[in-house]
Amino acid sequence: MKLSVYKIDGTASGKEVVLDDAIFGIEPNDHAIYLDVKQYLANQRQGTHKSKDRSEIAHSTKKMGRQKGGGGARHGSIKAGIYVGGGRIFGPQPRDYRFKLNKKLKQLARNSAFTYKAQEEAITMVEPFAMDAPKTKDFIKILDALKANGRKTLVILPENSNNIFLSSRNLPEVKVITVDEINTYTIMNANHLVMVDGVQDIIAERQK
Repeated sequence: MKLSVYKIDGTASGKEVVLDDAIFGIEPNDHAIYLDVKQYLANQRQGTHKSKDRSEIAHSTKKMGRQKGGGGARHGSIKAGIYVGGGRIFGPQPRDYRFKLNKKLKQLARNSAFTYKAQEEAITMVEPFAMDAPKTKDFIKILDALKANGRKTLVILPENSNNIFLSSRNLPEVKVITVDEINTYTIMNANHLVMVDGVQDIIAERQK
């Protein structure tokens, strides 16, 4: 697949890049995407939820009534979950939600996500650029010129640029990441990808 490379003012630079079909032109695997996104979201969970069971409740330990002859059910403690203020029965306990996925499956999921964006013609290639200072206004002008403003946009840089990151930080619909931070969730969560020329080569090189 060929894409034109644009300047930050929105004009064509005259250069074209060829996207690797092994990454941007495969048969998408929806289940691989589902698993990778599920893992990503599970990894974000703190898992610190906790409720007290009957052994942790501060109440009297006295038996509430005699074992037999009371005319009702047997009860040994007011800490039981059936009473107000008692411990919770089978309540949540701290746990780790993370789970493992194979490297090849995660790679398939990312490539499937890239392929969907390529099929939707939702990828814009831009020449490498830098910003002299953090200026949100200037960054918005760049997005407007690239017709990538007003929707969820993922900007992928070959390396970290603090000024570009700070310029985008106040824009809720824009996320700037480096090629090292690419994952299936961020690709699928964006409506449009803006990739700096050179990123596609780094991605292809790392899959060899």
